[in-house]
Amino acid sequence: MIDDEILAGIEAVLMITDSAVTAEDLAGSLGLDEDTVLEAIRTLKADYDGDENRRQRGFEIRHVAGGFRIFSRGDYHEVVKDFLTAGQSAKLSQAALETLAVIAYRQPISRPRIAAIRGVSVDGVIRTLLLRGLIVEAGKEASTSALLYATTRTFLDTMGMNAIDDLPDIAPYLPEDADVAELGAEDTEVLAEIDGALDDDLDDETDSSAEMSRVAD
Repeated sequence: MIDDEILAGIEAVLMITDSAVTAEDLAGSLGLDEDTVLEAIRTLKADYDGDENRRQRGFEIRHVAGGFRIFSRGDYHEVVKDFLTAGQSAKLSQAALETLAVIAYRQPISRPRIAAIRGVSVDGVIRTLLLRGLIVEAGKEASTSALLYATTRTFLDTMGMNAIDDLPDIAPYLPEDADVAELGAEDTEVLAEIDGALDDDLDDETDSSAEMSRVAD
């Protein structure tokens, strides 16, 4: 049985992070082994999911981009959406449009790279675009572990396009000496795609750890 203090520590970290945290990172920060971390995450997940004796929570742990994050439960997406959009204009702000353009042309792209291109923080804008369903988390950058973002089918439908290749060429709208490549990072290696099958992934990681232990012995 996992100690309550361990559960609370992992929970606290996952509550404040804005990107997925690997079992290895959690183990290192809390002074635990990875098997204990994975077991603790199973325990937390079961607690959040509820059963006949416990109510289901409005949030859940998901395995995304090679790590773990706490999200509001998908069943309540409409509730959260209505709350966040209440009283807001249906139109996107200029900042949101500019950020969306960067993502569309340079996807998949990380939040730090978007911020570097625009020269301002894009945290709030990213949340808005995610909420509107115009972008989605699309994996993890291998070199920095930052989450990557890409446009969605909703984006294409909104823009009246069949594929991202239908985007107009931006070269005519740039200064003659501008290099389009400067608008984004070099080709990004996607380390892991989003995977919602938490139980399978946890089992795989546990099996891998056991196999490595046997090899080491």
